[in-house]
Amino acid sequence: MDNLPWNPASPNISCRGQGGSCLPPGGNGTNSTGPGPYPDFYIAIPIIYSVICAVGLTGNTAVIYVILKAPKMKTVTNMFILNLAIADELFTLVLPINIADYLLLQWPFGELMCKLIISIDQYNTFSSIYFLTVMSIDRYLVVLATARSKKMSYRTYRAAKIVSICVWLFVTIIILPFTIFGKIHDDQGRLQCVYVFPSPEILWWKASRIYTLLMGFTIPVSTICILYTMMLLRLRNMRLNTNAKALDKAKKKVTLMVMVILAVCLFCWTPYHLSTIVALTTDIQQTTLIIGISYFITSLSYANSCLNPFLYAFLDDSFRRSFRKLLECRTAP
Repeated sequence: MDNLPWNPASPNISCRGQGGSCLPPGGNGTNSTGPGPYPDFYIAIPIIYSVICAVGLTGNTAVIYVILKAPKMKTVTNMFILNLAIADELFTLVLPINIADYLLLQWPFGELMCKLIISIDQYNTFSSIYFLTVMSIDRYLVVLATARSKKMSYRTYRAAKIVSICVWLFVTIIILPFTIFGKIHDDQGRLQCVYVFPSPEILWWKASRIYTLLMGFTIPVSTICILYTMMLLRLRNMRLNTNAKALDKAKKKVTLMVMVILAVCLFCWTPYHLSTIVALTTDIQQTTLIIGISYFITSLSYANSCLNPFLYAFLDDSFRRSFRKLLECRTAP
């Protein structure tokens, strides 16, 4: 995704991006990567992407290492966090290819790599929100069991692994259409990795945007909002009607961490999905201001892949302790 999903201007070609197509900065609807007449963006964007890549790789590698190596980190919630970190790690690993694509103004890596990068872009769009949905369901079930003073025998680390595999399979099915439409297009001698839709192209383009909006935002976010509303009502009734504590201290901290991760995810991704609505309802002229907003929204969505590790380190005491212990073991003579 190089900028906002504005309506494509040329027939049968849409620029590559997370979840859909867009009108590129050049303004001609064919070049998905070039900066056109905006040299400031050409310099700034690779720098911003490189920072996101470096921070994301470092942070997510640390999260994956700690969860896999520290025995005390083998919890249900951490299994979902591990998968979130893996999804973010995959995206940051291929971000240098997106940077090269942007700088070279064409795609030199072949169609197989084009489809692979498009697929990973889409995994980044969909996987985080669906793992957060699963984490929200898990939090609700924990609250429900606490309210009823029941143990959750089915809530095991192994069960979390199975659920995680199911989420990956589900997201793979969701992104399959984008992988199919991702192709190499020869634009006057310059190869571009883009979505090439069948005729009528504009209808397919709109369908792809609506599909991403519904499956990547509206449905999962609505589910999460309903779950947390029910959770808050349950906690309120517990305080009013019983003498039992709503949750013990540890459970409260985990619930808070999940809610903060969710809030940051929505902060980073809501502008992108709102831009989809704008793209579907408004004919926007590609001015310098609009292109600048476009790149800002793109960078904000990318930044979500490097923010989560800082949230774990700030909110999770056990993560910090495990990380320090592993560092001490590695540095000990």
